[in-house]
Amino acid sequence: MLHWFQNDAFPLYLAPMAGVTDVVFRQICKELGADVMVTEFVSAEGIMQADDRTRKYTEFTDEQRPVGVQLFGADGERMGEAARKVVDWKRPDFIDINFGCPVNKVVSKNGGSSLLKDCPVLESVASGVAKACEGIVPVTAKIRIGWDEQSVNAVEVCKILEGAGMQAISIHGRTRSQGYGGEANWEVIDACARAVSVPVVGNGDIATGEDVEKRRTETAVSGVMIGRAAMQNPWVFRQAKHYLATGEQMAPVPLEERWKLVIRHCRMAAESRRYGTERHAIMAMRARLMAYCKGFPGAKELRQRLCKVESVAEVEGIAESSLATAAGEPIEARA
Repeated sequence: MLHWFQNDAFPLYLAPMAGVTDVVFRQICKELGADVMVTEFVSAEGIMQADDRTRKYTEFTDEQRPVGVQLFGADGERMGEAARKVVDWKRPDFIDINFGCPVNKVVSKNGGSSLLKDCPVLESVASGVAKACEGIVPVTAKIRIGWDEQSVNAVEVCKILEGAGMQAISIHGRTRSQGYGGEANWEVIDACARAVSVPVVGNGDIATGEDVEKRRTETAVSGVMIGRAAMQNPWVFRQAKHYLATGEQMAPVPLEERWKLVIRHCRMAAESRRYGTERHAIMAMRARLMAYCKGFPGAKELRQRLCKVESVAEVEGIAESSLATAAGEPIEARA
């Protein structure tokens, strides 16, 4: 068993999200209580072509462990070779295979959730990676519950993945056709967890400590994965752990502390090598900044200003005016 599931531990994963869970954001979430990290998904073909841009997506620090690198592709042999290259470069704690991404540019290449419609290929990919990594690092997989409502096949897929050597399976409780709309189906996630002997990690609509406790007590999952809620409120990991330990909610995070983290995130992004110049880094942060400010006093005006920022100094100025207006009152995070 993966060590982070041992001794009845119930790990909180930060979900891999393209353009979001880069090395900087993972560091922030780790500090705030996330237990397990997974990188943004990486093209196996990009790895095989030694593409420098692709390789950047595999970066992580030792402080972020346990951390997995997530790959997508549809050729088991090539995926296995790519996994071995990643292991040689970085020696992650595990390799994760993306069978869940709903994005067209991934699906159109027969990657991500498209393989939920082709179980023989899905099995060959899982087996190819597992064999390539056997005895070196464990391999896990992430899926959705099915392609659409007419083909919800997650239980079958989980059994296939277990047989192919996956040592844990993460399940987003929506179909590919749902995207991120509607409610996550935790009944299917629970059925999957009861159908296999490897740990199953549930993903979907986890935003509070109460949500985590509900899934821990009412389903057979071995952990949960938090995605979009962390984009707005990375404190969710700390809040969830406090609730699990005490049954009580933490006090709301003060606005001043929220802005302090926002500015720190901007500085870290600007200092990282990933984005090049500070201007490019802050422009890349715009969507993240608008997510952070949901629920802030005057959020609509803040979003209008943040969508145009090009420097850390601009963000600092917006923070100062926001704090002056709100007089530092604490706020609740809102979905």
